[in-house]
Amino acid sequence: MKPDHSTAAFEPARRRLLRAFVAGACACAVGARAAPKGYTLAVVPYRLPLAAHQDWGPLAEHLSERLKAHIELKVHDSFARFEAELFRGAPDFVFMNPYHQVMAYKRAGYLPLVRSSEPLTGALVVRHDSPAASVKDLNGKILAFPSPNAFAASLYMRALLTERHKIRFTPYYLDSHSEVYRHVILGEAAAGGGVRHTLEREPPEVRAKLRVLYETPASVSHPVAAHPRVPAAVREAATQTILDLGAVDAARALLNRTQLSDPVRADYRRDYRPLERLRLEHYAVLD
Repeated sequence: MKPDHSTAAFEPARRRLLRAFVAGACACAVGARAAPKGYTLAVVPYRLPLAAHQDWGPLAEHLSERLKAHIELKVHDSFARFEAELFRGAPDFVFMNPYHQVMAYKRAGYLPLVRSSEPLTGALVVRHDSPAASVKDLNGKILAFPSPNAFAASLYMRALLTERHKIRFTPYYLDSHSEVYRHVILGEAAAGGGVRHTLEREPPEVRAKLRVLYETPASVSHPVAAHPRVPAAVREAATQTILDLGAVDAARALLNRTQLSDPVRADYRRDYRPLERLRLEHYAVLD
């Protein structure tokens, strides 16, 4: 597969502009005495690893500069590995889906810091030439999903298909949204779950071979969260760094690539506790 050049890091001019902004914002940075040698930032594997590194590398670099501590980017090649690390509390910072936030809060105390103000919408796609006109036409079919616990693309989607639309299907789990889209194109699944953001990030030749058959209701978006062991001053500095980048024109493309466009502060009680009422535990797969 050819690299997705649309996910390349900032061009030099934009990098210089963003570096100048970061340098000018030192008043909010964490002092050297408060910063350890480094932190980890894990990213839910919604895209292939190379694309995820291209999307998140620039943000990890600028967080390192702002926090005066190295931020090591952790991109796992499967949801299972990501979740194993998350639920044992390994990452210091983590970008995860909304229901991961619910589970990680209960298991390891992860605190949401910042999220996109744009809603998250799950998208069930079929081949562009599929005869399916509604989800009822998928009854008895094989449907692909990025993992059991991917929220809008799988967990919420499967619950809606089962409980609201009363269809039966065989789930086929993969390791990323990109793999789901390609399995549908190849005819290895009648339909597949993703989200609008990742579908729009696919190359035009991939998008042209797919169409959206069904969408979930909109929900709150993915947060960047921190383990409670991360000092409060560091958590606040990381939060403010991302919020400040939202006001920088040169940074907006970066934030869009990381699903953090128009960032706002996140709050567990306000934003993610309502998801507990969806009662999706029956559809989650946990060790």
